[in-house]
Amino acid sequence: MWRQPKAVWAVAFASVVAFMGIGLVDPILKPIADNLNASPSQVSLLFTSYMAVMGVAMLITGVVSSRIGPKRTLLLGLVIIIAGAGLAGMSETVGEIVGWRALWGLGNALFIATALATIVSSARGSVAQAIILYEAALGLGIAVGPLVGGVLGSISWRGPFFGVSALMTVAVIVTALLLPATPRAERATTLADPFRALRHRGLLGVAVTALLYNFGFFTLLAFTPFPLDMSAQGIGLIFFGWGIALAFTSVVVAPRLQRRFGTLRTLVVNLLLMTATLAAMAVWTDSKAVLASCVVIAGLFIGVNNTLITETVMKAAPVERGVASAAYSFVRFGGAALAPWLAGLLGEHVNAHVPFWVGAAAVLASAGVLFATRPHLAHIDDDEPALDELTDQARAVTVGSDS
Repeated sequence: MWRQPKAVWAVAFASVVAFMGIGLVDPILKPIADNLNASPSQVSLLFTSYMAVMGVAMLITGVVSSRIGPKRTLLLGLVIIIAGAGLAGMSETVGEIVGWRALWGLGNALFIATALATIVSSARGSVAQAIILYEAALGLGIAVGPLVGGVLGSISWRGPFFGVSALMTVAVIVTALLLPATPRAERATTLADPFRALRHRGLLGVAVTALLYNFGFFTLLAFTPFPLDMSAQGIGLIFFGWGIALAFTSVVVAPRLQRRFGTLRTLVVNLLLMTATLAAMAVWTDSKAVLASCVVIAGLFIGVNNTLITETVMKAAPVERGVASAAYSFVRFGGAALAPWLAGLLGEHVNAHVPFWVGAAAVLASAGVLFATRPHLAHIDDDEPALDELTDQARAVTVGSDS
């Protein structure tokens, strides 16, 4: 699995840097609030604008990539991230940062959806192995992001933003040099394709599962720094531990559980354990030790979920993988966009326990949706040649209907 072409490693490296952006701002949420006289709900909009724009922009990623090619789409996304992060670092108000984070989300959408499809199509070995490689990059980026954010944030809240711009510049150079020119798709993707893909009950069920799960995930990510009330370095270290746990289970544990118990059974149990973790955080919100421990423990469950649900999406419906990724991401980032703002609002106007209860309820609902969808996902653990044949047949039907 680890013997891959240089192009795959180039995209994987850029993915690490791109995913750093998710957790990078976590340690500086409270410093930004303190320095710019903002409330938790206002600061949490840094996540909301980023995720909302990313989700909507996922609908155009296939359209852009199929017309200008994956490599140019990747580079365009990276350049937009550089601009968004750098301008956020130069902002003077929370509103300006929120706006530039939205631009950052657009760049991330162009990059992430294309990166996953590029790694899956270019990597040696099975789809499952390619996704594990992608999730390893995701896990490493998420793990390092809070640590870098904490170190740079202890100097200035602007530091992490400028740090992302610098690292993304390196990623642009690496991608431009090592990734060969990629041809445009045989058939140009349309804006309607992701919505057509969601007609498949299996893909729609997984997407809704991910939406609800992400609601709980981003409640933990965006709101926990406020009841923890620690320094940027302290928050960074806690979420670094969370990221390490996430990376370990996504690469090492998830495939083993999948082989032994099956994809769907593992995912349902995993979501129930994530629900219990958020419930514990809701009960013992006033204990920093419990919150910090639960953050790291949650990373174990998030890692398993990320790997297996991404693989499930790639196999859930007989559609092109780029289209499946765009459709799924459009739905799931809706939960990621709403959760941070709502958690901050509930924490301000009710109490600090309620956001975690709401997050736990959302993840519990996601387990229920996935369990109800299982008849449409019975093929998930089938051999890949059979799945590839279904995808090829669907592509032939689509091309035939377009001609």
